[in-house]
Amino acid sequence: MTSHLVISAIGDDQRGVVGQIASAIHESGCNIENSRMLVMGGAFAQVLMISGKWNNLAKAETALNALEKRMGLNVAVRRTEKRSVEGRFMPYSVEVVALDHPGIVSELAQFFSIRNINIQDMVTGTYHAPHTATPMFSTSILVEVPGEQHIAALREEFLDFCDAHNLDGVIEPYKV
Repeated sequence: MTSHLVISAIGDDQRGVVGQIASAIHESGCNIENSRMLVMGGAFAQVLMISGKWNNLAKAETALNALEKRMGLNVAVRRTEKRSVEGRFMPYSVEVVALDHPGIVSELAQFFSIRNINIQDMVTGTYHAPHTATPMFSTSILVEVPGEQHIAALREEFLDFCDAHNLDGVIEPYKV
């Protein structure tokens, strides 16, 4: 029977860290099903979900503990199961751009939470606008809209929310 393990690894950015983690997982007889990796400042961060037999997952945990010590990483692991979705949901993509200011992520999360809309994936970033160097914020969010949600009403509420918070936002069906 296949089991799953979620892994987070954080440490100083260094050459070969992704390869070392991937090799440790592969050599343990496990498969990487999903992963995200990025460098933020001088730090490296990776989150993965791997699958394998329970004994192979145990080997992966041991290998990752050794890698943690050798490369100076902070590694955390958690056993999990494949996500089961109850009910009918429609995937929607949300894009927002605005002048950067504190609280945007919190406000967006609350907007969706009070409507019982789950955030499945979120990527945020800041940058400086060309020509003016104005600090900007952008986010791309994948949400699960309940099947009974009236989409036109949700769009209107979202646009009103964006206007009230001085955000430029779009919500549309997710396209793979």
